[in-house]
Amino acid sequence: MELKEQEIKLIKIDANYQQRRYGYRFVKRVFDFIASLLGLIILSPLFLIIAIAIKVEDPKGSVFYSQIRLGQGESPFKMYKFRSMVSNADELLEQLLKDNEINGAMFKMQDDPRITKTGKFIRKYSIDELPQLLNVLLGSMSLVGPRPPLPREVAEYTDYDKQRLAVKPGCTGLWQATVRNSVGFEEMVKLDLTYISRCSASFDLYILFKTVVIMFKPNGAY
Repeated sequence: MELKEQEIKLIKIDANYQQRRYGYRFVKRVFDFIASLLGLIILSPLFLIIAIAIKVEDPKGSVFYSQIRLGQGESPFKMYKFRSMVSNADELLEQLLKDNEINGAMFKMQDDPRITKTGKFIRKYSIDELPQLLNVLLGSMSLVGPRPPLPREVAEYTDYDKQRLAVKPGCTGLWQATVRNSVGFEEMVKLDLTYISRCSASFDLYILFKTVVIMFKPNGAY
């Protein structure tokens, strides 16, 4: 799916309109609940294997990593992932901020020294994100939506950037399913706003399909 910059440059999101889309939101929530519940059940053997691998490599840390993120309307919630970094990763972050490889309010570093060997593998195939199915089941996230940002990231947002918080955040989205880490923060925001302005049941299914493909043929996740 090709998106011309001119098409998405001046997008303005009507948050009230998004809230009035009762039919779409109902269908999306029902699908999210059923799909996340089935996903957690079917993937439970994989969860066990990943949990063992994480503990064998770094017994001191926990299997799961939780972090406060901001969702729709800047509401805070605890997001879950498989731990892919050393147990003291948050303490080391301040030392690495100067090496951020993405411009804007987001931190990304391809050769992040905090990532474990197991973590590198599960990040490459987006397996580390699977525990977010619990967030979807509980309703703090959706299967498809913008990436949920950190509070410190939102503190740097402009009013334009904050438009991406008009809808519930997702496990995957247009950014993750297409260009991922090959673009910067500004481009990510444009893709998120494009998704919000065009979101529909069929568009969500398209993004989910693209995400499944990417899990078997990674697009630069790290």
